[in-house]
Amino acid sequence: QGQLVESGGGLVQAGGSLRLSCAVSGSIFRFNALGWYRQAPGKQRELVATVTGAGGTNYADSVKGRFTISRDNTKNTVYLQMNSLKPEDTAVYYCNAARVVAGTGFNYWGQGTQVTVSS
Repeated sequence: QGQLVESGGGLVQAGGSLRLSCAVSGSIFRFNALGWYRQAPGKQRELVATVTGAGGTNYADSVKGRFTISRDNTKNTVYLQMNSLKPEDTAVYYCNAARVVAGTGFNYWGQGTQVTVSS
């Protein structure tokens, strides 16, 4: 199945950097796409960045130029490098793995890791 374990969250000052990691049980080649989402208090969960099996990436406009998603196929891990952090980046960040089997989509989620950016 798809067990995802995030790490790397924490408290950082505005302008600082953090790198989130998401370890995926089993081979990440099983998934069509891997990604990071976030949810701030009182807000809906939103997409931050995704990376496909072919290496194509997609970013939310709010993080373009500051965040970079990457994957290490040998370690079955996906990363989110976050630079120039802003207080509005404060949220719980969730790792996501998505796959399509016989026309049906499946989504797997990690438990989330808190990122807090102080001003």
